[in-house]
This record gives sequence, C-alpha cells and structure tokens, in this order.
Amino acid sequence: MALNWFKFASPASFYPIAGRLVPAFWIITLILLGLGLYWGFFETADRLGGSNAQKEYYRIIFIHVPAAWMSMWLYVVMVGWAAIGLVFNTRLSFMMANAVAPTGAIFTFLALWTGAFWGRPSWGTYWDWDPRLTSELVLFFLYIGYIALHSAIDDVRRADRAAALLAIVGLIMVPVIFWSINCPDPNQCAALHQRSDLTQIDGNILFAMLAMTFGFWTYSFATSFMRLRGIILQRESDSAWVRDLLDTGDKA
Repeated sequence: MALNWFKFASPASFYPIAGRLVPAFWIITLILLGLGLYWGFFETADRLGGSNAQKEYYRIIFIHVPAAWMSMWLYVVMVGWAAIGLVFNTRLSFMMANAVAPTGAIFTFLALWTGAFWGRPSWGTYWDWDPRLTSELVLFFLYIGYIALHSAIDDVRRADRAAALLAIVGLIMVPVIFWSINCPDPNQCAALHQRSDLTQIDGNILFAMLAMTFGFWTYSFATSFMRLRGIILQRESDSAWVRDLLDTGDKA
C-alpha cells in the first residue's frame, strides 16, 4: 500500500510527529556537540600552522565556521518552505518557514560574533568590510527583516505571503556568500579570508568541525520543530483537535 505523503502536510498530522522527533534530535545534538567540542579542544594541535600561524584562539573556528554554514543552509531551507507555501498554498509550509527563521538568525549572529572575536587577535580588528563579513551581515538583516515583516502584519495569511516574497528576493545573498568564500580572484577577497580548501585541513580539525556542523544541524531540527508545535497550537487554536488536545492535557 502506497504511503500518502500529503497527509503529513496537515498541521494536525505533523504535530505529533514533530513531538516524537524532538527528543531524539536533542539527544543526537548533545552527543555531536560534546564530541565536536572535545575533539576540537583536546585532540587538535595547539597552533594552526601556515604562513600566518595562530595560537589557541584559532579553536573558535569550531563554532564560527559551522555557524556560518548553517546560517546559509537554513536560509535556503526557509526560502524553500516559503516557496512551497506560495505555490501550493499549504499552511504547514509557511509555519515551517516561520519556525526556521529565528534559528537561522541565531546562527548568523553567532557567526558574526565569533568572527569578530577571532578577527581581533588574528588580524588586529573586530571588523573589516570583507565580502564574507559584509554579505553575512546582510543575511542577518534579511532574517530580522523576515521576522519583523511577518510580525508587523496582523493577517497571518497576508503576513506569510509578504514575508515569503521578501525571503525569496533575499536568496541572492547565498550565492554571493558562496562566491566570497570561493573567490576566483584572491586580490578581491583577501582582507580577512582566503579561498577555502577542505583537502588542506588537518584531519582532526575537519572531524571536529564536521561533528559541530552536524550537531548544529540536529539542533536546528530540534528547535525548529519545538517552535513549529507552538505555532501550530497558536494558529489552529479554534480547531477541534487542538481543543481536545488542550482539554486532555496531552501535548505529545
């Protein structure tokens, strides 16, 4: 018998599924982040070699780099759900986009904040108008703009569509950030960052960074699903299934 995937587009159907997944994602998150932090602080070299050798402070990359990756990935996910909502007019898709946005904004802020603290001892400045830094800052403003625009419109359906259009227009920033990371001309992008090459990264450093990245990824699932459940209860408060759920006190 074929599985009817469309039934999961219903908030009533997805609500209990999200509730069952959240604890699992939290457990995986704690394991991965614990492993990544341990490996990054105790199993990697005391100095990051190369022409510009860095001391212990280089370890901030185990938070900075995964946070920057997640800031871009979550924006793409947010736009994807928003676009599905616009095309198919599905309520759950808009709810998913709303649930993802705050987590994406947090990771973008974390990338900017850790980048500033990494930049001060490394290059003598907290900020430089480097293409990566500037485009990441614009991405942060896009997240904030999406959240603010949605909150400013009282009609939820109109707010969903308006915020979705803003997010889709802002999607251009993701390839801009990618270009700044893989800049074809080093003279244009050499202020604080240089071209990235995973093949040149030490194995222990790469392992710690990937563990942190997947830990942030599962954290995003956990927090987004938790937030989604709250959004569903708020928007579906007049539905019979929500009233029954609240009457019985069963939040599963």
